[in-house]
Amino acid sequence: MHRSDQLQPRPVPRRRPGGRPLGRLPLIAAVAALTAVLAACTAPGGVPADDPRNRPIDRFDTQELAWEGCEDYATTAQDDEVFAAVPTAECARLEVPMDYADREGATASVAVVRIPARGESLGPLLFNPGGPGGSGLIGTVAASALMSESAITERFDLVGFDPRGVGATEPAVDCRLTDDSPEAAALLQQLGSVTPSLTEADTTALAERCADGSGGMDALAHVGTRTTANDMDVLREALGEDELNFLGQSYGTRLGAVYAEQFPNRVRAMVLDGAFDPDLSSQDRLLASYVGFQSAFDAMAAACAAEADCPLGTDPAGWTPTLQSIIQPLGANPVPAADTELDFNLAISGVMAGLYLPELWPLIADGLREVQQGRGDQLLALANGLGGVSADGESSNQVDASLAINCVDEDLLTPDELVELRTDTFAQVPIMDPGAPADGPLRDKCADFPAHGELGIPYAQDIEGLPGTLVISITGDPTTPHANGIALAETLGSTLLTVEGGGHTVVARGASACVDEIAATYLIDLELPDEAPTCTL
Repeated sequence: MHRSDQLQPRPVPRRRPGGRPLGRLPLIAAVAALTAVLAACTAPGGVPADDPRNRPIDRFDTQELAWEGCEDYATTAQDDEVFAAVPTAECARLEVPMDYADREGATASVAVVRIPARGESLGPLLFNPGGPGGSGLIGTVAASALMSESAITERFDLVGFDPRGVGATEPAVDCRLTDDSPEAAALLQQLGSVTPSLTEADTTALAERCADGSGGMDALAHVGTRTTANDMDVLREALGEDELNFLGQSYGTRLGAVYAEQFPNRVRAMVLDGAFDPDLSSQDRLLASYVGFQSAFDAMAAACAAEADCPLGTDPAGWTPTLQSIIQPLGANPVPAADTELDFNLAISGVMAGLYLPELWPLIADGLREVQQGRGDQLLALANGLGGVSADGESSNQVDASLAINCVDEDLLTPDELVELRTDTFAQVPIMDPGAPADGPLRDKCADFPAHGELGIPYAQDIEGLPGTLVISITGDPTTPHANGIALAETLGSTLLTVEGGGHTVVARGASACVDEIAATYLIDLELPDEAPTCTL
């Protein structure tokens, strides 16, 4: 599930845990070089010699995965429960270069999971459930259960992995923001605010904390999407496949698009569900996502208004003002919630978490009624779920990893851009307005990270050699709006499957037989609809 990286629930302390035979390697056709100069500049097929597709085969590409039980891959007690619920899941570790520019240097260890197909397998389908920062292991295992009747999991081994810096992959990102120090508490307060005020000292301390807990600045610099896309290609080799089948959801659509850009001739089939727009700047992407939440709130309020006891009332003009009247006072006067307090930032995080899926909308109404009665347990539970915090207060490293990956991927925002983003957000998304003036300095939280802007926006442009792909987009998606899906499909030359309804991503939820049939037919038989299809949730 994609999570807004501008508004982050506060993490809590976490704990850490103490093959298939190699198939054919890709064949590169040998052709004679016309001249020494030509040989130095290009490779067969006209691909530049320094293109990553032409790197020499080495120990990373010839490794075999040693599949085993997943007990040692759990990073939280909740992970243990997820693995236990799917006993067919098996795990392994993939060795990759820390820095692909230095393949003889330090290495990282990527955690991989596989759930065998229920029937005759066509091979692996690599799956990323979203993020950034979300566990691919846990998301894949959970998705396999939801897709237990799907033709996709009947014919494919579902394979997932924790991306760089995430979960059981080593080194994992840990920004050490829960050590009970005043400095950590102050940083947490700012990072969880819709109106953060960070100084140079703050951003320096944040980068240093993240580096100290994550294997150093060099490790922190190599958690970006482009590095993870390279890991995916090493994984493809280790799985013994010449071509990749990929299903990416939310952030996974960014990861898939970057893989397609870097390795177009190694894609067999690619389904991208809940799209990131590859043309949007960081500032525009965040604003578009926030606007989607405002639209989803209006739809939720309309459904709530049909109930007799809706805390938002029945007048559409009053829904947002009523929400503001309930949660804005929490900025100055938090209410008790579990063993902490619910303030405005946690409350709006909870509301936005509940807007991801229509099934969660009733929990928002329950939470608002509870706040009116002086408690905040329900909205806190929703906010914690969005941040990867379990019911017993144990946390994954989702928030920390999301911060680091976005910092490496995206360009820094200037103080003027941050002011503009804040102003535009409160004007277009009034549910996020805290109702209090924003004071203090504005500085991008990523300012002192060792790398940023490595993704390159726009990305995945003018790709040659990419086969037909499928983009799926829900018209009422709260965080990756339908316009994103249209844009990604146009950029990649994909078939666009439009899904009428609400919610964020659809394939791995088993929410639509229509969508599942189109996606399965494509993945299994490589057959795309002749015309842009539409399904309804």
